[in-house]
Amino acid sequence: MISILAIIFLGVASGLAVGSGFVAFLTVLGVIPRLTQLSKTMKMIQQYEWAVVLGALTGVGASLREPVLHMPSFTLIFLGITGGVFYGMLAAALTEVLNVFPILAKRIRLDGEIAILIMAIVLGKIFGSIFQWVYFVHH
Repeated sequence: MISILAIIFLGVASGLAVGSGFVAFLTVLGVIPRLTQLSKTMKMIQQYEWAVVLGALTGVGASLREPVLHMPSFTLIFLGITGGVFYGMLAAALTEVLNVFPILAKRIRLDGEIAILIMAIVLGKIFGSIFQWVYFVHH
């Protein structure tokens, strides 16, 4: 009984540590305020912050067990799209904050062609996702 409680405590503590680190990472870099600036929704900054915190807590809960979602297959399309939009906007805000694209463009000598660099990354992500889906999910 004590070992089960220790495992539960360790799992919750480590999940909270990772989630807190993620939230702190976003906070220190100022990703959420920048995201609200880009989307012109500065009035909703507290909702963004709570969404990140609740998302981290939900991720902790989901990682401790294997949730089964009893819903029709077509709703998974909606979940996939919203997840993709979240990660896409998070990556865009993070690269915006860190000025990744201008630095990378200078390094690979594409100074005036940042649009080509971004399209290469986007197409690579799309084709990589399709490959993963076709090969690993349906194989």
